[in-house]
Amino acid sequence: MDSNQMFQYEERCRRAEKEVAALMDELSDIQSGRVEHAAKSAKLGEAVASQKRLQFQLLQLEQAIEQESKAKATLPRYVVKDVAGASVNVIDTLRDIFTLTIASVFPKCAKEADALISVPSGKLQTDAMYQSNTAMKLSALLKRHGEKLNPRAVATAIVEGLPANDVIEKCEVAGPGFINIHVGGAFLEAQMTKLVRSGPLPPPTTPLDVIVDLSSPNIAKEMHVGHLRSTIIGDSIARMLEYVGHRVQRINHVGDWGTPFGMLITLLKEEYPNYKQESPSISDLQAFYKRAKGRFDQDADFKTKAYEEVVKLQAREPEVTEAWQLICEVSRQEFKQIYKRLDIELEEKGESFYQEMMQTVVADLGDKLEDDETAPGRKIAWASCKKSTRLPLILVKSDGGFTYDTSDLACLRYRASQAQWLIYVVDSGQSAHFQNVFSFGRDVGWVPESTRIDHVGFGVVLGPDGKRFKTRSGDTVRLKDLLNEGVERATQALAARTSNVALSPEEAHAMIEAVAYGCIKYSDLSHNRINDYVFAYEKMLQDKGNTAVYMLYANARIRSILRHPAIAEAGIDLDELCKTHPLKLTHPKELKLARCLARFPETVDQILKDLLPHHLCDYVYELSNVFTEYYSACYTIQKEGDKVVAVDKNRLLLNHATGQVMDKSLKLLGIRTVDRM
Repeated sequence: MDSNQMFQYEERCRRAEKEVAALMDELSDIQSGRVEHAAKSAKLGEAVASQKRLQFQLLQLEQAIEQESKAKATLPRYVVKDVAGASVNVIDTLRDIFTLTIASVFPKCAKEADALISVPSGKLQTDAMYQSNTAMKLSALLKRHGEKLNPRAVATAIVEGLPANDVIEKCEVAGPGFINIHVGGAFLEAQMTKLVRSGPLPPPTTPLDVIVDLSSPNIAKEMHVGHLRSTIIGDSIARMLEYVGHRVQRINHVGDWGTPFGMLITLLKEEYPNYKQESPSISDLQAFYKRAKGRFDQDADFKTKAYEEVVKLQAREPEVTEAWQLICEVSRQEFKQIYKRLDIELEEKGESFYQEMMQTVVADLGDKLEDDETAPGRKIAWASCKKSTRLPLILVKSDGGFTYDTSDLACLRYRASQAQWLIYVVDSGQSAHFQNVFSFGRDVGWVPESTRIDHVGFGVVLGPDGKRFKTRSGDTVRLKDLLNEGVERATQALAARTSNVALSPEEAHAMIEAVAYGCIKYSDLSHNRINDYVFAYEKMLQDKGNTAVYMLYANARIRSILRHPAIAEAGIDLDELCKTHPLKLTHPKELKLARCLARFPETVDQILKDLLPHHLCDYVYELSNVFTEYYSACYTIQKEGDKVVAVDKNRLLLNHATGQVMDKSLKLLGIRTVDRM
């Protein structure tokens, strides 16, 4: 709107105001009876309505000019925070740019507005890397502040007010007010060059001490399919935390205390009276546990002895403690075999570690404990979240013993003194329990408000029938058996597919294990952890779709490209090329692939916010598909017939960058990669 147009509108308003003034005089005449009412009222009403319309139009124009002048009040050039040793989180950079712009153009809404930037849905026909729909929310906020501006006008004002920067090439206002954001080719080239020279760097992070509680099987019981999700999900989250620079303790909170050990020690003394001189050959600890449980349930004398052993264990009597340690060590060796196969590293710190702390917990709570009227002698406490959980914490039993609530509070108190971020990877069935424990820990001041606590809950593993995954006899599936069957099935599935590939025995073994264990892990991690999922070997071993096999094939294919003899024949040293050659992007498919690669840091960052590893599975699947498109359209090694005529260095580097990101993604998911398949 230029000044001439504004002047014309003001003139029309002034004329209308004069006419209204004259008509008001006529109205006065009508009311006094000097002029006939019917002859004048219609004209008067029309003039008043016209004047109101013009005043409203003038107000809109003034507001539009005000917004335009704000937009033209240019912000200083935005400098991208590109620090050494870290990658650029592009979406966070754009959010920062848009937030600054909104504060400049619409200062009244600065505190309430959100940049609302996301990756466009695949259904949208756009080459934009990102999209913002903040204009819709801003339009509503402006209305509440007394300014009427439709979303499209808001979006236009934002686009015009953006500061100069190296990230955004252009923005387009689409539809009712969406802003399509195109990231510049030069910026992508710089990021891809950094990627090939330094590898996939993590997004910038302030390092914290983090404790991840995962796996947590029970001593004297074999690990089963129920432990699978906690182990796999927790390991992947820990890997990502370590990748970005956090100091992580992976804690295995094993069940190594309580009444069951009284049963086991009693049976140990009966069946292996010389256990201190000769190590007992308990090859099947699960069967040993079942025998002890059977005796405990059916033999009153055995039960009495078992309780006596528990009391001795709690008193840390040397003989009983030695028997307890022996039983724990047998289990520990079984667990280690499973963890070794799955590449899991853990530090054991079981329930026994917190036993002496529980007495202090109860003593320190003092009058915060209440008597439970329903059970004499029992002591309870209520957390501030009691309206939602409706459950008290039971801290002292009627017989004076402690409970899981006491143990978990002692554990929480200790961990809060050791780390600034606590993550419990435990099934969703424990949600109310952990809500109570965490809330009460904060209520009594044991957990600072600055400490982040997350319960990473997850659903159950289902069989093909949609029920809990069990054996045909109805027993829980042992994790060892599940892994063994995975290896057998992977061997069969890969035999036909790799019959024309010459692999050494070592390569074949590595490939089979990578596929078997990778499929089991990926099948779990590719689902939203909150939901139940169906465990099906047939589906997870498919070489098409969002499966580990497809990802491993894609990764191996990239490695095979980089091993092509034509590269060496052309005198190209890939390591040297990475250090010296600035990567250029010219083909649309090259740009599309670079845009996808540039989103890797923000994907990791998002997972560390919501702790949902399936985002990385979705990303690496998308990357595989985008690379396939690129590979089909953009030849790295150009031939005429069978003769190699050229090697495209830019595409060679882009292949290398893709391989690096895919390899890093799979490793963060805990999946081994192989050179050949």
